[in-house]
Amino acid sequence: MSTTAPYEVVVVGGGVAGLSAAVFTARHGLDTLVVDSGESILRRNAHLENFPGFPAGVNGRQLLDLLEDQAAEAGCEQVTEMVSHVEQTADGFAVETDDEERYRSEYVVAATKNTTDYLRGIDGVGIIDRGKAFVDTDERGRTSVDGLYAAGRLAEKPHQAAVCAGHGAEVAVTILEDDDRPFYHDWVAPEGYFTDRDRDLPPGCEEIGDEERRKRERRSLERVQEQFAEPHPDEQVTHPSLRDD
Repeated sequence: MSTTAPYEVVVVGGGVAGLSAAVFTARHGLDTLVVDSGESILRRNAHLENFPGFPAGVNGRQLLDLLEDQAAEAGCEQVTEMVSHVEQTADGFAVETDDEERYRSEYVVAATKNTTDYLRGIDGVGIIDRGKAFVDTDERGRTSVDGLYAAGRLAEKPHQAAVCAGHGAEVAVTILEDDDRPFYHDWVAPEGYFTDRDRDLPPGCEEIGDEERRKRERRSLERVQEQFAEPHPDEQVTHPSLRDD
């Protein structure tokens, strides 16, 4: 079994909750890894109708692709593997996969849908069985084990992509707070917004001028146009029980 250099955050699950969490931790400078099986339930969605910002709906696979790109842009690493086991160590956690990879981290975010078997080796994790398994957390996604968090559906959030994405972001900000980082903003402000009022930039903020703003806007428009120029190339994913293979 190979062991990688330690990360500060490992996110188990690459759906909207896990990727949203990863974007926020990575943007604030925490070395972040997403380990995803590639089986997000959103890939089974025929057309996502209720995600903010898409008045005609959006292809769920397109949305996940954009979230993956956004996490990568923030500096997050991503691997496609199935997590088999998470255990506590003297300095955090070890995340093991079916491919016999071992990732060490200070924090773990469990963001799978209802799969909890990989947490069975951690003493003190509260698992709630309501026909499907959930992880017992407080309102910010903290479990009873220091450094272990759960986000999205696994943390009993309503089964809506927008809610789970928001909770993933909230869990990430909670980690930043628990890591004793400065109060976190993630805001790009116009040049002079703070400094022309003799104020220091809050942590996580930056000011940009008109030229940089136009540059970022052009890049944003190009990326979105590129993503939605054609239908998603992958075939529609269905429920495992309906598959022929």
